[in-house]
Amino acid sequence: MRDAIVPRMRQTGTFLGNTELSMATVDAPTATLIDRLRAIVGSANLLSSPADLMVYECDGFTIEKNKPDVVVFPRSTDEIVAIVKLCNELDVPFLARGAGTSLAGGCLAVGGGVMIGLSKMKRILEVNTRDRYAVVEPGVVNLWLTNTLKPHGYHYAPDPSSQGACTIGGNAATNSGGPHTLKYGVTVNHVIGLELVMPDGNVVTVGGPSEDSPGFDLTGVIVGSEGTFGIVSKVWVRITKNPEAYRTLLGVFETVDDATNCISEIIGAGIIPAALEMLDGLILEAVEAAFKFGFPLDAGAVLIMEVDGLNAGLDEEAAKIEAIALRNKARSVKRANSEAERLLLWKCRKQAFGAVGRLAPSYCTQDGVVPRTKLPQMLAEILRISRHYQIRIANVFHAGDGNIHPILLFDERDPDQVRRVLDASNEILDFCIQLGGSVTGEHGIGVEKIDFMAKLFTPEDLAQMIRLRSAFNPENRCSPHKMFPTAGGCAESHQHQNHSHAVERTRPSRRASL
Repeated sequence: MRDAIVPRMRQTGTFLGNTELSMATVDAPTATLIDRLRAIVGSANLLSSPADLMVYECDGFTIEKNKPDVVVFPRSTDEIVAIVKLCNELDVPFLARGAGTSLAGGCLAVGGGVMIGLSKMKRILEVNTRDRYAVVEPGVVNLWLTNTLKPHGYHYAPDPSSQGACTIGGNAATNSGGPHTLKYGVTVNHVIGLELVMPDGNVVTVGGPSEDSPGFDLTGVIVGSEGTFGIVSKVWVRITKNPEAYRTLLGVFETVDDATNCISEIIGAGIIPAALEMLDGLILEAVEAAFKFGFPLDAGAVLIMEVDGLNAGLDEEAAKIEAIALRNKARSVKRANSEAERLLLWKCRKQAFGAVGRLAPSYCTQDGVVPRTKLPQMLAEILRISRHYQIRIANVFHAGDGNIHPILLFDERDPDQVRRVLDASNEILDFCIQLGGSVTGEHGIGVEKIDFMAKLFTPEDLAQMIRLRSAFNPENRCSPHKMFPTAGGCAESHQHQNHSHAVERTRPSRRASL
């Protein structure tokens, strides 16, 4: 990972926090591009100054930075179409951006070009409780939809930790999950249709309000494609009836091993909690300082365990979970006694990443997945890596489905710390693969994990995936340099040589040096 990222960072002129920026005048082709984009969206919906573009030089993956040449904010599908057709006419790469919460560089403008910000397309177009679906624009914030549905007794089930900021369009791009994935599934299980502006500017609709659409499941193909198949301009989502009741428990453990053993036994007993989340001692330190919940700071780990459904039978299920936790050496198991207490507990969990700022000025979050029974081995290896590289690593993750989120703490102003973090991240993800897991559960590949694709898949597998992408995006002009090695990378240049010309064109010479 480091070997791939560091050269690109040097090329972009922004390396390890260095604020070296070329202030060269925008070249004539780029000036023409900006003028024509302004005619489409208006001056109020276009950014092109170096200072404005710095805000968009990275997403939540702050280690790598590169500015787009221009950012535009369309307000309709028609404006997206006009922008995309202009980019095709001028042979300029383009990519979409939602809220910029990606933790894998999913909306990094690697080759410059046009960034299409979807934050102004934020209308909830329809709520149909009888047929249990809603229609939204891509810039709708995840939590806004649930808040809109609340008076109707419904919610939108995928609930990423960043749900107060992340958008439905971005969730669809990365197939986001969240704490309640264990029972309710990820985004692809709740998206039933999409309106997509294809990379050539044509508009197609796949799926829709009907639960059963004939033909191939193109909706399932597009969700999780990280913006490489086109730009989503409308989403039909399934809405979920609120449970009648919840039982939320907090188990406190002396060691991480005890907590992970408890997780395996709960699932092995045939219990499917709505959520099963783990926080280790280091993250508890930050969360307790921020929210004063009363977490014991001497605990090795805590588990948040929640069951939901009909009120009848929930107490019995909660009692089984409590017994399993105590059998696995839980120091204590406490139930949330009110809805307010439950919501505070979940606030602590979902805002844990924000609280990490109390521990270090920078952090890098990984997103590996391992079989649940391998969690003790995985966490032991993370501890070894932490000691070896002298980097503090906090753990907060979706324990129920083995989706780990080790948070590596560092200062990005120190090049040596950045290199150690990248090397440590490499080792963590390599070990996930060794244990039979994957390098991503919900954050996506983006630019961060491109080099791992050849470790996860055979050359034949990668070639087939690239052929699929090329069916949607033959010129690779839409969100280039994402998910697969490009421009000399083993998978693309060797397995799919007939598309190498398109790969090279994703860095057009007209790209401004800003």
